[in-house]
Amino acid sequence: MGNLRKMLAAAAALTMCAAVSACGSAGGNDTEESSANAIKLNEEQQAIVDEASDKLPEIKLENSTIKWMAHYDINPGDGNVTPPGLQMFKDTYDGKIEFMQTTWDNRYTDLAKYVMANDSPDFFPASDMDGFPKGAIKGMFEPVDEYIDLSSDLWTDVKATSDAFTFGGGHYVIPIKSAPNFVCVYNTKTMEDNGYDDPATLYYNNEWTWSKFSSMCLDFVNADNDVYALDGYWYGQALNDTCGVPLIGLEDGKLVNNMKKPAVCKVQEMMYELQKNEVVFDRSSNNWNTRGDGTTGEGLGSYQTLFIPVGLWGIENSPENVKPFGDVEAGEIMFCPMPRLDDSDTYYVSARVDGYHMVKNAPNPMGVVAYMNCLKVCDKEASEITEQQLRNDYKWNDDMIEMRNEIYRLVNEHPVYDFQHGVSGELESMMSNVNQYTMVTGGGAGTWTACVEENASAVDYLLKEANESMGAAD
Repeated sequence: MGNLRKMLAAAAALTMCAAVSACGSAGGNDTEESSANAIKLNEEQQAIVDEASDKLPEIKLENSTIKWMAHYDINPGDGNVTPPGLQMFKDTYDGKIEFMQTTWDNRYTDLAKYVMANDSPDFFPASDMDGFPKGAIKGMFEPVDEYIDLSSDLWTDVKATSDAFTFGGGHYVIPIKSAPNFVCVYNTKTMEDNGYDDPATLYYNNEWTWSKFSSMCLDFVNADNDVYALDGYWYGQALNDTCGVPLIGLEDGKLVNNMKKPAVCKVQEMMYELQKNEVVFDRSSNNWNTRGDGTTGEGLGSYQTLFIPVGLWGIENSPENVKPFGDVEAGEIMFCPMPRLDDSDTYYVSARVDGYHMVKNAPNPMGVVAYMNCLKVCDKEASEITEQQLRNDYKWNDDMIEMRNEIYRLVNEHPVYDFQHGVSGELESMMSNVNQYTMVTGGGAGTWTACVEENASAVDYLLKEANESMGAAD
């Protein structure tokens, strides 16, 4: 049974990578063409950006073009809104972002090739949470302390976030803010049709607990009618992190294995008890895709799925693109934090850093600094533009805006950073089994005790190797 679980988990992990890599593929750069069709800031929004630009630190750039490597372009595409930070960078510095396109699977291979060939891009995403510490260990990223003064007024509010990504005394992430890795997305019509209390209301009343969440899941699931409580690729980590302890942590510059921690054992056994009732859509019956063709959100819009833990990116898009979740203009799409444990008073939020890595030998580091300053100033001074864009272009309602603000407050107060994806490919592969061990679909779920017995020692060994490379061994 253990080997079967491993094969099923590996297949699921490969499917997830394939789904994400569809966001970008190796090939040419169509940045200028796609940006030409982006939605521009309106006059009021442009005025806010112009006023906020007075808060920028003074920098004179010799080169206003910076090179971005990722599996996705941060220049706005056709029909997408222009982010205020990018608009400020263009207005203030005549800034341009050159997109060096790669794929999800080949990101680090391609990055290493460019660094070794002395043709480095300037910056790389940190928000995927898989670049640190391996990017520092392998010399693909630079510490940012030489370029960003984390004690300055502009950056001091995220110094603690940056401190979570230190190696050899250096900071390896330029953080704009902590951001939620996952929120619990649901369809309000499904809740109403089944007579369930609205999860957002329960949250505001401090009643959104594991027991409430579990009772809804158990009541809703009906495999004979293809109705399931959970779908997606990320419920394993999202539910684990409700205990406040990541599976792989970083403490005092040392990677730690938390698989045996009591809080983790408790929540994982709760996950196992839940999945014994087969509450998760059986991806093994659908070529390891989520419901339908594997598009994120499938099942919510057809009222066959109760919850999908996913990043806010999944629903921060046009009404047409979020249809798999439901009719946003009819008020069907809503979300809240993952539930808290019944004996806890804290809603922990699985966290990622909304930030960037500076690439080793970046040709234009000061250009990156200028763009980062724009992003940070706009995050502080022009947040209302983001809210306007969510309302006007993506048709979000006031309840969604309020909950988004609340979750950002929570994630910056109670973040749970997990480094399982950022150490090595071998550890990430192993942790893909661990993450879903207690909730594998197709009848393959196992107890957390069995998971620890099978995997903890191997995880310890891989972390010991990484800590020795980081100079953090005992």
